[in-house]
This record gives sequence, C-alpha cells and structure tokens, in this order.
Amino acid sequence: MADKPVILVVDDAPVNIQVLAACLKENYQLKIATNGARCLELATCAPVPDLILLDIEMPDMGGYEVCQHLKQHNDTKNIPIIFVTARDADQDEEYGLHLGAVDYITKPIRPAIVQARVRTQITLKQQRDMLQNLALHDQLTDLYNRHYLMEAAEQKIAESKRYLFPLSLLMIDVDHFKQVNDQHGHTTGDSVLKAIAKILQEQSRKDDIAARIGGEEFVLLLGRCSLPSALQRAEQLRQAIEAAQPEGLTVTVSIGVAELSEGQSFDSMLSLADNRLYQAKAQGRNRVIAT
Repeated sequence: MADKPVILVVDDAPVNIQVLAACLKENYQLKIATNGARCLELATCAPVPDLILLDIEMPDMGGYEVCQHLKQHNDTKNIPIIFVTARDADQDEEYGLHLGAVDYITKPIRPAIVQARVRTQITLKQQRDMLQNLALHDQLTDLYNRHYLMEAAEQKIAESKRYLFPLSLLMIDVDHFKQVNDQHGHTTGDSVLKAIAKILQEQSRKDDIAARIGGEEFVLLLGRCSLPSALQRAEQLRQAIEAAQPEGLTVTVSIGVAELSEGQSFDSMLSLADNRLYQAKAQGRNRVIAT
C-alpha cells in the first residue's frame, strides 16, 4: 500500500467518490475529502498526495477556490490537480486550467478515461520527482549536493535571524582518502563515502541538512544548534565514523565547526569552518576544532 501513488479524491457526493474509488483503488492509495477545507488539510498530511481529483461544485468552498489555495502555498503548489466536474462549457475548462489544473474531466465519470488521465499525470509527476531528486542530490551518496545546500542555507540563515535561533555548521573531510583509493581501489573508496554518508543521515535531525560538497568533503548544517552543542555532535560523529570500519578499514575524519554570528553570511561561516578543518588536519587529523 505504501508504495502505491497517493491520490486525494475530493467530492461532496458519496456516489461520485464510490465511482472514482472503484476504478482507482487497485493501483493507487486513496485519501478522501468531502469538502474543500478537508482537502486542504489532507493535502499536507502524510502521505502527501501525488495527485488531487477535485470537484468544482461543493458547498462552502468550491473547487476553484480550493485550487487557488493549493497553488498559493509552497507545500502544495506542485501537487497536480485534475478537475472532475459536471461543468462542460469551454470557458469552465479554460478557467480551471488557468488556475493551474493539469487536466479537466467532465461527468458523468467514464472509468477508462479517468484511469488513462490519472495514469498519465502520475507518470509525469514521478518523472518530475525523479529529475528533481537528481538535480538536488549527490548521485553516489544520495545526500544533498552543494547546489541544494547553498539554496537551503539562505533559508536557514533567514530563519535564524528572524527567530533568533542558533545555526552551526560542520565541515567534514575524510583523512588520507587518496590512500584509500590508491591502495584499495575506487570501488572501495566509494563504499567508504557511502558508509560515512549513511552515518551522517542517521545522526541528522529534522532541522539539519547533510550534504556532500566535494570528493571526500561533507557538510552538516545544524539548525537550532549552538557552538557547544555542535562541538558535542561533531565529536559523536567523529567517533561513530572511526568505529564503523567500512570495508574493514579504519577510517577517520577531521571536522571544523562554526556558528553563525550576527551579520555573517553563509559563505563566511563556511569559510570559517573550512579554516578550522585545516587546523584539525595540521594538528594531526582525526579531531574536531571549533575555535
């Protein structure tokens, strides 16, 4: 069930919901709403829908208004919407598409048409998600890439300044990684990087962003985390990586830690953490430097 695409069906008429459910339930996980307010609520609840089938004629909040609300919010604006309605005038369809719907199906419902239109939009949605994932993630480790980190960091900094939350960063570099590649081969080196990435993911909280920004360089951006807490987390991470022994090898990392200060940009915080990383390297590697 969890692997099936999720479709949110929105209609105030039980008979219409039953007809749509009957032709979709075999291949999709269904969520049901009988009014616009419930649709807006379910659209942001896990599992988030991959597609919304939306009636237009509903009491209190009609489908057009619901569509406008969905398209105005970042969490829901990219969910494709198909209007399913008894309105069959060209201007109605044109208006629905103008609001951002991807398709328009008229009632009475014809199951074969619904299935075909839904299948097309689900396929397009999956392809878009795949392309977005490729654009934002490092292909070897599946961590975020530098491009995503730089964009997300600006949002984190804005949040930190607005709400006075601390923000810290760990710059992490694998010690003597060239020797791993030279002595054991690049396949083993890749396995080492993936093992470290897994540890970073396991030790990341919801407020954190883990990224690979270079060959053997990683960044962990720690939301709502002060320098002392970041230092503690960096040391836990260093110990976890040393203990992991990926591919039977003892692998260590050096870590530089920095906290965002007033008026500081992300680039300057990154540069500060990088300088402290090189201090850790100069002092013998396999250590954390935070000042």
